[in-house]
Amino acid sequence: MPRGRREDMVAFWRTFSRNRLAVIGGVVVGILVIFAVLAPVLAPWDPNKHDTRVILSPPSSQHWMGTDQLGRDVLSRVLYGSRVSLAVGFVSVGIATLVGILLGAAAGYHGVWVDGVIMRFVDLMLVFPRFFLLLAVLAFLKPSIWTIMVVIGLTGWMSVARLVRAEFLTLREREFVVWSESVGASALRVVFRHILPNALAPVLVAMTLGIPAAILMESGLSFLGLGVQPPHATWGNILTEGKDSLEIAWWMTVYPGLAILITVLSYNLLGEGIRDALDPRLRQSRVGRAVRAGRWARQAVVLGVSAPSFD
Repeated sequence: MPRGRREDMVAFWRTFSRNRLAVIGGVVVGILVIFAVLAPVLAPWDPNKHDTRVILSPPSSQHWMGTDQLGRDVLSRVLYGSRVSLAVGFVSVGIATLVGILLGAAAGYHGVWVDGVIMRFVDLMLVFPRFFLLLAVLAFLKPSIWTIMVVIGLTGWMSVARLVRAEFLTLREREFVVWSESVGASALRVVFRHILPNALAPVLVAMTLGIPAAILMESGLSFLGLGVQPPHATWGNILTEGKDSLEIAWWMTVYPGLAILITVLSYNLLGEGIRDALDPRLRQSRVGRAVRAGRWARQAVVLGVSAPSFD
């Protein structure tokens, strides 16, 4: 690994690790991913098994989160629902990122009429509220997990395209890009070898913040009955089933609602921490405060006075 890249990674981790909320968010995200992957092992019951003897049973030692109207274990359904929700988040954001990078790179590198056409298409897509656009598209398609992934991905690439375009407009005038073009490097090589790797920092932040948005979108669609259909468990359709029994079975809405809240909050904290750690101005300001604090500390030792705080 080049020395400069290694120093950047060290500086990134140093800044990120100082943000306690971001670290907590990252740990919680890691735990949620482990729960989703190990759901078949961790789930105490079959999430689709009916048991009429324990219909709407409150939380107990046998069913930690109670049961629903069909006697199914809520904890098992929440665990299996995390698999669907996280899968929708990762895959849909991956699709949106891929489309956004390709279109943003084309617009930023080629410019002129290519930039104009792509940006006008982006503006056209942004005119329509995303959720209503999703409702319009899903009205003509059969709801399934793959349909939800693709539709959410194909309606959420615009912000990534604009970020990549802005980075390309800045980087394409840099010396290393001009030199690569002058020695005969092809456009694809210049784009994917020299410009794109230096433009991925804001894309990484957008991906991290896009995952909770996609999870919320899927949960909202499932709550309205347009998402993943029963008997497959998702946090959204668990909430839908629980709203009719809210007064007598609070656990059917509280636990999946808490799962959505914790997941979205953790991803947002992680994304904010990554964005702050990748911001060179913020790193420099923190380094500057640390240097000034160190100087004052040395002077305080010599003069016997207290050093001021720069936090």
